[in-house]
Amino acid sequence: MKKAVIFDLDGTLSDSIHSIKYCADRAVAAFGFGPFTEQQYKYFVGDGAANLVRRALAAGGDEEGVHFQEAFARYKEIFRENCMYQVVPYDGIRELLAALKEKGVKIAVLSNKPHAETVNVIESLFGKDSFDVIQGQKENVAIKPSPEGVFQILGQLGLEAEEVLYLGDTSTDMKTGKSAGVFTLGALWGFRERKELEENHADAIIAHPWEVLNFL
Repeated sequence: MKKAVIFDLDGTLSDSIHSIKYCADRAVAAFGFGPFTEQQYKYFVGDGAANLVRRALAAGGDEEGVHFQEAFARYKEIFRENCMYQVVPYDGIRELLAALKEKGVKIAVLSNKPHAETVNVIESLFGKDSFDVIQGQKENVAIKPSPEGVFQILGQLGLEAEEVLYLGDTSTDMKTGKSAGVFTLGALWGFRERKELEENHADAIIAHPWEVLNFL
């Protein structure tokens, strides 16, 4: 039996696309770009806030990132104040987390969202101390798809890779889990399509959070 599940945040635990769009649109509007659609933002996200801003600028025509430093600083300021804008858990997530806790399975979050905002979102949605480990983007840890964050969580939990499931919704997540040597589940309720998850070698793909329990 698996002893822990590591969750991606955006597009896996939380439906946060409204927040991401709201903040990034405001950040790039100052330079005459956007607004962009939620569907576009589903493909801008996944590799950290800096890459989100770079992709939004490029979509607006600033492919060289001339306005990146200013836009990124603006985004971080806006996001600090609005990271919970219309953010909700996906259907079935609360029930899954309760079931995992009942079984004694540890739960952790690994996100490319800045660490402070990752903690804010998790505690706002699920309560303080709801997860055993919360890890967002930190300066001294390489962002996903590097497996470094997974390894840090394994160390904090005192577990080996074979004792853990990793659940995410993007190619970045699949690469992260596979490179860390953990069983990697693709979530179809998130930001990306089945094809992307299959092409990036998900060990299994699920349509509802409750199906995680089938892989313990």
